[in-house]
Amino acid sequence: MSKAILIILAILLPPLAVFLKTNSGKQTILNLVLCFFFWIPGILHALYLIFK
Repeated sequence: MSKAILIILAILLPPLAVFLKTNSGKQTILNLVLCFFFWIPGILHALYLIFK
């Protein structure tokens, strides 16, 4: 998947971007928890995984 599309998804729907990038349930659940607390940590986590 294109990195530009993943970046847009990371801003709009971080858990979906994490799932598409890693296909890991553990990272996706972590991102969901971060998104429930505040939206910004979920975005930062998704962007970290995309650029890693």
